[in-house]
Amino acid sequence: MNETTETTATEVQPADGGAQGAAGVPQQQGGFGMMVPMLLILAIFYFMMIRPQQRKEKERRKMIDELRAGAKVVFAGGIIGTIVEASEKTFVVETREGCRMEVLRSCVQGVVGTESAEAK
Repeated sequence: MNETTETTATEVQPADGGAQGAAGVPQQQGGFGMMVPMLLILAIFYFMMIRPQQRKEKERRKMIDELRAGAKVVFAGGIIGTIVEASEKTFVVETREGCRMEVLRSCVQGVVGTESAEAK
């Protein structure tokens, strides 16, 4: 009653115990097959998100480098003022007559146009 199945040298058992036949689950793709979609996603991410942000930051830095005394600017905190003095890393800004403050160049968000200044 105690039967054991022995495998002889001529019999070959499948590794999965015979559960999958020849028409079973398709083979898993290689590493290269998974790399192509990932590279496409990374390329789309780069061209849609990173590159435009780099271009915008480059334009902002160029605008800050071109600022001189007399320009009216807006800072990150919403402060609007006129540049009185420009040094290598900072601006001395006059927010109203007699009220001057020194701010970092990197805090400049934009230049206030002449149309918006006249509307006030």
